[in-house]
Amino acid sequence: MTDYGHDLLFGTFVTPRVQGAQGVIDLAVTADRVGLDLVTFQDHPYHPGLLDTWTLLSFAAARTQRVRLAGNVISLPLRPPAVLARAAASLDILSGGRFELGIGAGAFWDGIASMGGRRLTPGQAVVALREAIAIIRDLWDTEASGIVRHEGRYYTAVGTKRGPRPAHAINIWVGSYKPKMLELTGAVADGWLPSLEYLPRGVDSLPELNARIDEAAAAAGRSPSAVRRLLNIMNVQFSTENRGVLNGPPKQWVEQLADMTLTHGVTAFLIGGDDHTLTERFAAEVVPAVRELVARERG
Repeated sequence: MTDYGHDLLFGTFVTPRVQGAQGVIDLAVTADRVGLDLVTFQDHPYHPGLLDTWTLLSFAAARTQRVRLAGNVISLPLRPPAVLARAAASLDILSGGRFELGIGAGAFWDGIASMGGRRLTPGQAVVALREAIAIIRDLWDTEASGIVRHEGRYYTAVGTKRGPRPAHAINIWVGSYKPKMLELTGAVADGWLPSLEYLPRGVDSLPELNARIDEAAAAAGRSPSAVRRLLNIMNVQFSTENRGVLNGPPKQWVEQLADMTLTHGVTAFLIGGDDHTLTERFAAEVVPAVRELVARERG
């Protein structure tokens, strides 16, 4: 059993469709109103049917009051790290410290290349992401002396001035599945952000993948608990019968989510569905009960 001891976070993974764009914002407002912790949006700049995620994050931040916002996950190959660092810090300042940086090494390389991005192999993309995270963190560190100087294989920031400093310590959550990306997550990230539907054996994959992150964290001189474990669960539904993970009555949801926390260390859950009623029931009937059950089991 693995419980890394983090506080629990609950949120939504909203599809940023161009058709019905106002509805996307309304879903963010609903999550804010019912007291969820996070609203997140996928980032596919090459997809004309989806809103630009950075513009959407900014607009959603202006329409909400307390909920935190994140890309899930931002496509690094089309978001240069030095520019991304300043955009993230700016949005964090403007939102009162409500932005977190979910980031990925890149996928759908044909689409990335069609938008002028660099096509990389999986191994190259891992190296590029590690370089980018170092640049981003350095630009946020306004207490360090001197200018930023990084001369990497894929990203360079030489003579770049530091700042602005974010309103709070922005977390960097990495979407990763393969061994090298999991090792990078353990070594340098603040969180691991996969989707349940992409794990080869679903929940049963978590022990093996967690172990890879833990080993990489230890090898880097970090505690495994330095890496929060988040999870997107897209195919969710309230129903009268147990039909799988988060497909059943609220009591089943509560038991499954609490078990993922206490057994597998997952402490942030982001649900799909794009539905106001589902979001409201999640916040009212599931979230408080999960918090109570986990707190009781933790003693």
